Order: sequence, then structure tokens, then C-alpha cells
Amino acid sequence: MPDKWKVMIADDESIIREGIRQCVDWDSLGMKVIAEAEDGEEALELATEQGIHIALVDLNMPIMHGMELMKRLREELPGCKIIVITGHDEFSYAQESIRLQVNDYILKPAEPKQLMQVLRGVRDELESEQQQSQHLEQASRQLLKNFPLLRERFCQEWLDGNLSQAEIREQLQFLKLPPQRPELIGIIRWRWEGQHPAMKEKERQLFLFAIENIAAELLEPYSRVIFRDAAGLIVILLWDAAGERVLAGVEAAVRSNLKIAVEVGATPIQGEITDLTAAYRSCRMALAKEQPLSPLVRRAKQYIQEHYSEYGLTLEAMAGILQASPVYLSRLFKQELGESFGAYLTQIRIRRAAGLLHSTELSINEVAEQSGYETQHYFSTAFKKHTGVSPMQFRKGVQPGDGGNRKQDNQ
Repeated sequence: MPDKWKVMIADDESIIREGIRQCVDWDSLGMKVIAEAEDGEEALELATEQGIHIALVDLNMPIMHGMELMKRLREELPGCKIIVITGHDEFSYAQESIRLQVNDYILKPAEPKQLMQVLRGVRDELESEQQQSQHLEQASRQLLKNFPLLRERFCQEWLDGNLSQAEIREQLQFLKLPPQRPELIGIIRWRWEGQHPAMKEKERQLFLFAIENIAAELLEPYSRVIFRDAAGLIVILLWDAAGERVLAGVEAAVRSNLKIAVEVGATPIQGEITDLTAAYRSCRMALAKEQPLSPLVRRAKQYIQEHYSEYGLTLEAMAGILQASPVYLSRLFKQELGESFGAYLTQIRIRRAAGLLHSTELSINEVAEQSGYETQHYFSTAFKKHTGVSPMQFRKGVQPGDGGNRKQDNQ
């Protein structure tokens, strides 16, 4: 609240201005007359320059009429309180004044008692509005402070399937999240029971918090929400499928920084904005079925996630980088992941390509390049073999067997 409420007196008669200024105990009202004007144009300039709170306006002024001045004040200083100074013969302007939300009228010559009463009422109104504004600002600050928690609660309800499409879109807008459904859901699981059976709950929570911080730091460039589900798993919703490559690096980052092993799973989200539950369950089931991987296969899996876009990524090249025998790595890869190196790499590349086709305007050739394919022809052949439709048909929403007639809603 300001030390003094700023007052301007606008009247073309100096005797009126002097009389108003002298007959009011401004200090007792917490006010100060900081500007006087004898025409409307000067009054508007002074009011905006000084940021006045209360304007006493004579209707009949030269250059700019009092009515026009009030219109301009409403535009320039919407919170300014306006008190009309009027004579008996100017009440024809009363209706227009009411439309402009004038706070009160004072008849010339102004009576000190009435003027004090009017000004006191305006002051009380200003103080009330100021308090309300402070409460709203405080509530806004508190709301922003709790945004992460509100986002987590919303996303948990979203995953549980408890929200309608309209509720989801409303919450996304309110919580300043992208308006469409996420592209990917990831889950981080830490088998702390087997690794540290004697660990206390406080220590466990600290480690989980540290894992969340590492994931958040790595995924900082991407729109995401990170939270824990009812089972204590760390869930990540990603609105940019490009973050999958970074998500794959969480395992190594946690192992390097915290000296513990975690498992990371990721599943693309398809369908409508309400269809997160299916992807969440699928990701959880896949992670539950996944057996603990050997260090070599875990490193190979992470390397593929980080380098799938490189044309020269072969089993032999990767085995050389990991200092392993290609034959041994191939056998171990198939044994632990249930598919060959080539099949796994193709799956990663096609998934990335599908995300780019859905969420970007890149040309088919550019999508091919970013997905690790040297030529558009080779990419299109691999994509159709894997998905049943060509890249162009996929972008248009055609599903396998549709014959190009039906579209799928991915929003």
C-alpha cells in the first residue's frame, strides 16, 4: 500500500481548485494532492505521468471535455477512482458518467463535510482493493510454488484414467503443460530390496530423490513431468520423443553418480489424449518381465539408444567400442533381450521415425536421415515392413488394412 494516495484536481477555475485543496484534511485521509490541471489535456498528461489514484474532474473544461477525459482515464488508468465536480445544470451527463463507472458526484460549490465523506469512501474502496490484490498475489505465489506437486497429482489421476478429455485439456492449460498428449512414458525402477536390504526408509527416500534429480537434469531441455506412482516407481511423461535417447542415459548416470543400478523402460503413447493408462500398464509390464541385464548388454543397449541415428552402427563396430567379441555380444544380446541386435536397432529407429512423422513437418528424407537410414528408399521399405504402412500413409493417419480411407486420432 502506498504511503499516500495520489490525488489530482482538474478544474478550469483556480478558485475551485484552491477551495477543494484547502477545505480537506488530506493527511487524515492518507492522501496527497500531487497535481492540479486547468484543462482536460493537461489533466490526462499529469494523471498518467504521476500514476494518480483519485481524480476530481470538472465536466466543463476547455481543450478536452471532462467526459472525454474520464474515458481516457479509464483506458490509461483503469484502477483510478473518479469523482465528478459538477454544477446543477450539468446533470444531463449523469447517465454517461454512470457508464464510465464514476465513483461519486460533488456539487459546486463543494461542501467540506460532503467532500470528506466522499473521499473517505473512495479511500476505503482503494484500501479494500489493495488488500484483495495482495491476497491474490500471495495466493498466486503459493500456487506457483506448489505447481510441481499439482502437476504430479494431475498426472497420477490422468494415468489412473479418472479424468475426462475436457478435464485433461483444462488441467494441461492451467498447469502450463503442452496441450496435446505426451509422446512417451518412461518408468525408472530401483530394486533396492536386493541391493541394500538393510537400508533405512529415510536413506531410500534420499536415493529416490537423487534419481529423480538426475533424470530431471538430463531431461531439462524437454517438456516433461516426473513423479512417483502409487507403487513407488518413478514415472516420466515426455512430450518430445527425442528425449527417449536421453532417458536411456539415466541408468549410466545413476550408476556413475550414486553407485546403484536402476532399470529404465520406455513406451510410446498412442491414441487419444485419454489413452495414457494403456501405455503406462504396458511399460510397467515390460519392465516387470525384464530380467536383470548383464553389464555388457546394458552398455550395448544404452549405446544403441544414444547412437541409433548413425549410419555406420553395426554389431561389429559397437563390439569394438565395448571391447567385446561380436559373436559373444550377439549371443548375449539375443539371450537377454530376446531379439537380435539388428531387430532391436530397427525397432528403435522405426519408433523414432514414427515420432518424427507424427510430431514434426520434416520431409520423409529428413526423417530417414535422423533415424539412421542412409537412403529414403531403404527407410521407406523398412518402415512399411515394420508397420504395415508407408511413412507418408503413417503421417496421414492411415492404419494397416484401411486402404487409405480411415484416419486415426492422435490428439
